[in-house]
Amino acid sequence: MNLRQLARAVVAKLRDDAFKLISLDRTSLAKIRRRNDLKHIGTEYGGWTVPVSLFDSRSICYCIGCGEDISFDLGLIKAFGCHVFAFDPTPRAIEYVRKMAGHNPQYHFFDIGLWDKDDRLKFYVPRNDEHVSHSLLNLQKTQKYIEVRVKRLSQIMKEYSHQKIDLLKIDIEGAEYKVIDSIIEDSIDIRVICVEFDEYCNPLDDEFKTRIRSSVNRLIAKDYTAVCLQGNANYTFVKKVSP
Repeated sequence: MNLRQLARAVVAKLRDDAFKLISLDRTSLAKIRRRNDLKHIGTEYGGWTVPVSLFDSRSICYCIGCGEDISFDLGLIKAFGCHVFAFDPTPRAIEYVRKMAGHNPQYHFFDIGLWDKDDRLKFYVPRNDEHVSHSLLNLQKTQKYIEVRVKRLSQIMKEYSHQKIDLLKIDIEGAEYKVIDSIIEDSIDIRVICVEFDEYCNPLDDEFKTRIRSSVNRLIAKDYTAVCLQGNANYTFVKKVSP
């Protein structure tokens, strides 16, 4: 490392420390307002940090995007005794989930994806064959794909007679923008949203931070508060409740 590279690294480290000191997210510029009831559930890779005081056995939790790690989903059931509704159309994920939770009466799995309408879409494979996550937006710019069924969140909720969701986890490789827009358009009642903006690691172009910032700010404008940021783009939001 030469002196110029060293100087850049030092400046970057100081900038990161400054943002952490004032609890500000560098990407979205949102204020992270931590709570005293936050707890990490699941593995380091597949887990999420959530406000545990907001859940109990009556909670309805939707986990969108399972992959080959459902430690968070099963952790919710273990911690609160609630029901989890999980969705993923990826072939390997379907096989994995059926093996790990196929006989769990509180785990309800559906092999469909989330989008902003009922459709069949191309689901692009990852660049590395060892990886499991496919993408509707083709974040990794590959050629191979499968076709999968997708639905709008409000339609899914209507089919299962859910008026509200206590927790929604979204890890869907770029499709999160469309889903968040549909949530806002439909005024869906969701108390806690955990969302990974996957474009941070696989950007489609140089405007990816602008898209992330816009999506985060749309949630904040709808009375959501960012209470946790894991890594660079895994957010936990909590909806403000009117007194």
